[in-house]
Amino acid sequence: MSLIETIERQESLLVFKSFDELVALEIGRRLVDLALSEKAPVVIDIRTPDRTLFHAALPGASPDNDHWARRKSNTALRMHKASLRVGELNRTRGRTVSPEIGLDPLEYADHGGSFPVRVEGAGVVAAITVSGLKSEEDHAMIVTVLENYLDKR
Repeated sequence: MSLIETIERQESLLVFKSFDELVALEIGRRLVDLALSEKAPVVIDIRTPDRTLFHAALPGASPDNDHWARRKSNTALRMHKASLRVGELNRTRGRTVSPEIGLDPLEYADHGGSFPVRVEGAGVVAAITVSGLKSEEDHAMIVTVLENYLDKR
């Protein structure tokens, strides 16, 4: 199974029945706990298109990680796909985030680490983002927490 197929499968399985501020808080706490246990210098951000529901900057994370998190979240919210999948699709098509494809690289990033929050019957309502590790590691941290939370291991 290719990386793109793996991510598509994750997106189809990791779907919420509902999602609100308390769910965002719980997911955020679980991500913080996992990141601290791994001494991961990350920013964790959970947002809807119009507001931040959870944000944490852990030891070793830099202000630049906040900007990466915002840009990756913008990608997941606009494309309704994990930012890692968007990046892989772009690479297979020989393109990058650029004005030529309608995306400002100061506002969007196609590196891994933002995962769309999909709710049954509603579609994508938010994005969960981790920034500070390698693309696939940021993505994997989110998937690990969501698999456990949604009991989809």
